[in-house]
Amino acid sequence: MPPLSSARQKSIYYLRQATRLALQVGAALFLASVAWVLIYRWVAPPATWLMLDRRAHAPVGLGYYGIHGEGARHIRYRFRTLDEVAPTVPLALVAAEDQRFLIHHGFDLDALVHAAKRNWNGDGKHIVGGSTISQQVAKNVFLWQGRSYVRKAAEAYFTVLIETLWSKRRIMEMYLSVAEMGDCTFGVEAASERYFHKSADRLTAPEAALLAGVLPNPLRFRASDPGPVARAKQLRVLRNMRRLGGTAYVAEITGE
Repeated sequence: MPPLSSARQKSIYYLRQATRLALQVGAALFLASVAWVLIYRWVAPPATWLMLDRRAHAPVGLGYYGIHGEGARHIRYRFRTLDEVAPTVPLALVAAEDQRFLIHHGFDLDALVHAAKRNWNGDGKHIVGGSTISQQVAKNVFLWQGRSYVRKAAEAYFTVLIETLWSKRRIMEMYLSVAEMGDCTFGVEAASERYFHKSADRLTAPEAALLAGVLPNPLRFRASDPGPVARAKQLRVLRNMRRLGGTAYVAEITGE
């Protein structure tokens, strides 16, 4: 077998170096992401990317309500554990957003298939999502806003991480604390104080259902002075809460 030419040897050498560097970078990113997720298993996030974006820029959209001016963009955010909110809060969020939250492992294939069918048969103007609460936490806590295949892949990756490294209780605590519930308003504690002038541990079932009902678009559907669409969503969530059996349905994560 003839010896390799000098140019070929250099190409092989550079390819091996590039492969080694790529593996090292990949391993470093993996370990950093695992450490990040593990830290948030016990520590509340100081902020999320969306909070920083809302702090810097007012959202722009047709029908948005309660948008603060550029000089008054102060983020309302207080992290709360499940012990610090009314048990109707996690029940309302499950009833509104992800009724299989306690039994799936981060992804709900039935919901994804259902959403895909509705979007395929729809008019293209009203897109139905199939994301679980776990996926929304992965997006809200660790990722930037936007729509791309790269971001969706990152969302799936972080969903697997938090389902592996966190409990369902911690996932719910993160969701109810960082979800956007109005312009510059994040989490049920900030929303409860803004809209109902009381702490989240005193929220009634109808109030929790109203907050959960506007979550798909909290900038368009009003929790304060709700319109007929928001009221209809509230009633739907209340029906789901009763159908699930009340707060006993979420007892395994609330400890009630």
